[in-house]
Amino acid sequence: MYLSTSRGTDISGGIRASPATPPGGRPPRGRRAARAFRTVPPNVLALGLVSLVTDISSEMVTAILPVYLVLGLGLSPLAFGMLDGLNNGATAALRIAGGHVADRTRRHKPVAATGYGLSAAAKLAIPAVSSVPGIGTVIAVDRAGKGIRTAPRDALISLSAPADAQGRAFGVHRALDTAGALLGPPAALAVLWFAAQAYDAVFVVSFCLAAFGVLLLLLYVREVPTGPAGPAGPAAPRARIRDALAVLRVPGFARVCAYATVLGAATIGDGMVYLLLQRAVDLRPHLFPLLPFGTSLAFLALAVPVGLLADRWGRLRVFLAGHAVLFACYAALATPLPAAAAIALPLLLLGAFYAATDGVLMALAAPLAPAHLRGGSLALVQTGQAAGRAAGAVAFGAAWTTWGPHTALTAAGTALAAATGTAWLVSRRHPIPAPSPAPAAASAPAAPAAPEETAG
Repeated sequence: MYLSTSRGTDISGGIRASPATPPGGRPPRGRRAARAFRTVPPNVLALGLVSLVTDISSEMVTAILPVYLVLGLGLSPLAFGMLDGLNNGATAALRIAGGHVADRTRRHKPVAATGYGLSAAAKLAIPAVSSVPGIGTVIAVDRAGKGIRTAPRDALISLSAPADAQGRAFGVHRALDTAGALLGPPAALAVLWFAAQAYDAVFVVSFCLAAFGVLLLLLYVREVPTGPAGPAGPAAPRARIRDALAVLRVPGFARVCAYATVLGAATIGDGMVYLLLQRAVDLRPHLFPLLPFGTSLAFLALAVPVGLLADRWGRLRVFLAGHAVLFACYAALATPLPAAAAIALPLLLLGAFYAATDGVLMALAAPLAPAHLRGGSLALVQTGQAAGRAAGAVAFGAAWTTWGPHTALTAAGTALAAATGTAWLVSRRHPIPAPSPAPAAASAPAAPAAPEETAG
């Protein structure tokens, strides 16, 4: 079903897996993250650089869009709220479509490139429209591009890395992606400073960076075949919609989807966390944008080490431990602390939560799905998690309105603890099986099968 689990075996069209540890023992702790970048497959590094450049472009726009729409164009807060909802909803709606088309055509790279291209074109169109329907259409196109590209991109990452290094591959990619998110707002401020507060200049520079990201994808990312390596073997069947749903019958895959959906429903959304933090420390409004920056900084620092830990300790264990960390974040928000600790601790814990769940979930789910259904399978997991988080955010907002923030936070923490504990107990009684080696790797000696929670 999946690629060879033997270290050093050629996989995915010739990409060769590097050993998880060098001969003679483990490297010094301070050098493991750097070694992870050197040993990750070139295709993953190329995709990481594409995401880095694209995220700089996206965060440049995100940093100024509220000010541009509300103060520059005079949109009401209600209109901006509707656009923000469209911004979040359009992504989830097209993830399954993008993954299925990539599997159907057996070409993940062109589908991902289409998504990146749509987002790039939308950035250039923003200053050309001024009405709410026009701006809504442009934002929908941008988010549609993100939805289309996400599953094929993650499928390429998974197919490019060996089975025992999925956490490392996704950790390196997410670290580069988050580095772009950190660089975007300072880049937007720099452009505004040089262009005398001309917002149009930010959109033009953002478009140029996004177009450069598409160019990097076309030149340096290569397609990974999903059929057998040998020319004499039968071709992989073309993916159909019912095949994408049939992957839920693969042992363990449906449980991973259920874990992602249920645990996603027990989270409350970053914006609510930042609002609770702002109320707790009475943070000045102009400092509010620094809160997401702090979370991204923690995510960037921890993404690679936690990915390496997931490969060694077990990806499901790390994924569930990440939700325990999120519970600690909620507890920190509800506990009176000195001002510095009250700000730093929740942001650090929230960043650690994303480091332990974002790429790790993809590394957990990907090896369980057949290679020719990888895009659609990952899209199912992503969509389930997104739907759960959307429901959780709505429920927390309703609870805040009805009972107040403290009671709502207590209820959210209780729900998260119950969901995490239940998932842990189920995972101990019903371990997720290790993926089977691909037929192409049948000649290589396979490692003994072990539960995912143990083998990682």
